[in-house]
Amino acid sequence: MATIRSAPSAGPETGVDPDLGPVSGTPLGTVLITGAASGLGAAVAAAVSAAGGQPVGLDRVPVEGMDHEVVDLADARAAEAAVARVLERHPRLGGVVTAAGTDACGRLEDVPAEDWERVVLVNLVGTAAVVRAALPAVEAGEGRIVTIASTLGLRAVSDATAYCASKFGVVGFTRALSAELAGRVGVTLLVPGGMATAFFDGRTEQYKPPPDAKLNDPANVAASVVFALRQPPGCEVRELVITPAMEGSYP
Repeated sequence: MATIRSAPSAGPETGVDPDLGPVSGTPLGTVLITGAASGLGAAVAAAVSAAGGQPVGLDRVPVEGMDHEVVDLADARAAEAAVARVLERHPRLGGVVTAAGTDACGRLEDVPAEDWERVVLVNLVGTAAVVRAALPAVEAGEGRIVTIASTLGLRAVSDATAYCASKFGVVGFTRALSAELAGRVGVTLLVPGGMATAFFDGRTEQYKPPPDAKLNDPANVAASVVFALRQPPGCEVRELVITPAMEGSYP
C-alpha cells in the first residue's frame, strides 16, 4: 500500500505560492471539489486540507469552514459561472475532483422524467461542465483532474438506469479526456464501491444496503484521491478501483 506523505512545510528554501502551495516537491495547492458539503466530497476536502492543500467547494448548500460557491450542478451554465467565480480568486488550480452525485432509484417507467434526467445532468453533464470551465486553470497550475464514477459505471443493474447511464458516461468521458489531455494534464478515473455516507438516506428499504453491509469509510477513498493528485509530473494514475473487501457490484 502506498504511503501518502504530507505536503512539505513551507520555508525560505521552498517559497510559497498562495494558490499552488510550496514550490518544491509535488504540492496539492488549491483543489476544486464538487459535492464538498457531504459524503466523499467532504472527505476529499478534509484529506486535501490535511495534506497541506486548500480545498474550494462547489455544492447546492453552503460548505462550512471552506471557501466555496453555492450552485446546482444540474444547471451546466450555472456550474460554469460558479467555476469562473472561483477562478477570480484562484487563477491556478492544483486539481479538480468531481465528487458530486445523485440518484433516482426505480424502474424506468416509474421514475419521473425530470428526476431521471436530473441524475444525468448532475453526474455527467455537471462533471463535464466543471472540468471544461476549470481546465485552463488546472493546466496553468500543472494540476490534475480526478473524476468519480462508480462500480455501477462498469456493471449495470436493474432499477438504476439513470445512475448507470450517468456513471457509464463518466467512465467514457474520463477515458476520452485522458487521451485528449495526455502530456498536458493528468486525468484519473476513480471507481468507488459502496461507502458509508448519506447517499443512501431517504431511499426505500429495497434500495438501501442491508444492515450487515460492509461499506468503505469515505476517508479511505479520499486518501486515494490525494494519492492521485500528488503524482509527480510524467507519472499518471489512469484509473483506480476502490471497493470494500466484500463489494458485490465488482467485478
